[in-house]
Amino acid sequence: MPLGFKQCGSHGKYKVLRLKKTLYGLCQSPHAFWKYLPKKLGNCGLPQAPFDPCLFIGEKVIAICYVDDLIFWAKNEKDIFELAVQLRAEGVDLEQEDDAAGFLGVHIERDPNTGFLNMTQKGLIKRVLETLGLDVGTANGKFTPAEGKPLAKHVHGEPASGDFNYSSVVGMLLYLAGHTRPDITYAVNCAARYMFCPKLVHEQALKRIGRYLKATADKGLIMKPSEKLLKIDSFPDADFAGMYGHEAMDDPVCVKSRTGYVIMVANCPIMWQSKLQSETALSTMEAEIVALAHSCRELFPIMDGVSIMGKAIGLPVGDTTIQVSIHEDNAGALVLAETLPPQFTSRSKHYHTKTIWFREEIVKRGIKLLKISTTEQLGDLFTKGLPKPGFEHLRKKLMG
Repeated sequence: MPLGFKQCGSHGKYKVLRLKKTLYGLCQSPHAFWKYLPKKLGNCGLPQAPFDPCLFIGEKVIAICYVDDLIFWAKNEKDIFELAVQLRAEGVDLEQEDDAAGFLGVHIERDPNTGFLNMTQKGLIKRVLETLGLDVGTANGKFTPAEGKPLAKHVHGEPASGDFNYSSVVGMLLYLAGHTRPDITYAVNCAARYMFCPKLVHEQALKRIGRYLKATADKGLIMKPSEKLLKIDSFPDADFAGMYGHEAMDDPVCVKSRTGYVIMVANCPIMWQSKLQSETALSTMEAEIVALAHSCRELFPIMDGVSIMGKAIGLPVGDTTIQVSIHEDNAGALVLAETLPPQFTSRSKHYHTKTIWFREEIVKRGIKLLKISTTEQLGDLFTKGLPKPGFEHLRKKLMG
């Protein structure tokens, strides 16, 4: 009952109100809304996709849902308006935006000449710079977001100055890196490892990212899709024991390898990640195989999704390729990946059983494994700090 209002029942106990519908702010409200929205969209001919519960595919319209934000796509804008009328008739209270520019804080701008989409988050970059104190004065920009050497713990290093909220800045940078700025993903992931015990050197690493963003504030993802073909490419890479010699020798993390990969659909990046491997690899070949397995966990569902999406929008799905960087004995990773399970190579017998699942899928799905030079390996952006020439070359290939 409302505060200050009490009423007893026949048994002498206070009565309570039973809500006929949920209220904003209650813990069960998001769940109730999610049960409500798919039902209403389904009634209007947009069933949930089997591979992604936030994607709804109809005959003429495709909808993507993020919490309570919806974005619609159709070949004809008239179909979207007709769907909006149906949803309002179902009782859904829609608030129409002019375009998709404000969806999740990402500004989407179409080039009138080329038709390419430019996705930017200048507002979020401005907030990051203000928090770091780089928005005023003559703070110099940086050409790369990370140094060449990895960011270590520095247990006995100088304590953090506390001039800004470290975890808040990392949170903003993670959101930025995950949407429109894959070029800072490696640097942000390194800084995020020390969110609860930052040192001065870690604050300086964040400020370096901020200086890089200040120099490249107008950059974002330029979507240049290939015409009439949904081709899928995956670029997995690994940095073998990259922390060795930088972390304390009694810390198991010092021998961990790093996985980095990016998955492209129609030449547009849609998924990327940089993370330390949870297991200790004993060779570059094993580190590359672990990275290959990590990328396959995302690649296979994306393949299924692209297949369904391709049919919905009338585009054929092309060959899927996994392009693996070849340096030192990474040729062994290609050999093992192409070897029919349960066979294995002499150097992989201690971990080959963990690779059977994705090797079987590679064969069943007809995926091509191609050699690619290190200088053209997009996954290299997500495994280590690169010098300016190599970094800018791969950034241009990835982001336009």
